[in-house]
Amino acid sequence: MTITSAEREPADYLTVRGILKNDGAGTVVVPAELRGNELDVLRTGPSLGGATVVDFTHHKRYYVLRDTDGRPLTTTGLSSLKAGESVRVFMQFPAPPTSTSTVGFQLPLFDTANIKISG
Repeated sequence: MTITSAEREPADYLTVRGILKNDGAGTVVVPAELRGNELDVLRTGPSLGGATVVDFTHHKRYYVLRDTDGRPLTTTGLSSLKAGESVRVFMQFPAPPTSTSTVGFQLPLFDTANIKISG
């Protein structure tokens, strides 16, 4: 996964966008671990609901926002990617304080990535 942007929105949330790509030679199943293990999220099917951002300065972790029905505000319906296939993805989080310009992005099975917030 490549992060393409992390933008602070006027409504006080953070939108992280990226591209999830299969660089392999065959079709891969998108791992179920990416959706996390919260019961509300598990009911919504494949997603990136397990993603978090960490404000290391203020020692706070932010989880993907949910709508009023408990569905994660993130790309859903991810099942498999063919060889060379890529898909644009997004995740929305509560925005950290405006004094925070860099956060750690965490997605199950991936290393933590430090990303700079714009906006």
